[in-house]
Formats: sequence, C-alpha cells, structure tokens
Amino acid sequence: MANLKHPKVTEILKTGYANLNAQPEYFGTDYFGNEVLKGDSVVIDPSNGEMVLEVNLEDYLIEVKGFQFKTAD
Repeated sequence: MANLKHPKVTEILKTGYANLNAQPEYFGTDYFGNEVLKGDSVVIDPSNGEMVLEVNLEDYLIEVKGFQFKTAD
C-alpha cells in the first residue's frame, strides 16, 4: 500500500472514519467582503494589496479596474 500522507486519509486509516465536524480555518475577507478560508485560491492586486477570491476575479477586474471582457470579432 502506498504511503498516503493526506490528513483526512491518515485520520480515516487511524480511526476508521473522517472527522466531518472539522471546521475550515478562517483566513480573512476579500475585497467584496467574502469569507476566505485557509486553502482557498486568492489573487492579490499588487497595486494596492487587495485580496480577491479567484472566483471573483472577473468581477473585481470589471468593477474596480475597469476591464472590459469582449468576444473578438
């Protein structure tokens, strides 16, 4: 058997079940006020240090930076 080191796999092998009550660790809030949890993918704006969840990057670029997304003709 392979030497698996993922914490959830280790816990299951040790106890026989996963700890489904484990809460993700809070990291902060992004530009839009969304909760960021440890392990979430974020983007940092180097011009001002703002943190944005990666899933909200397009909104940030449009609303804050004025980017326009278009389809090439």
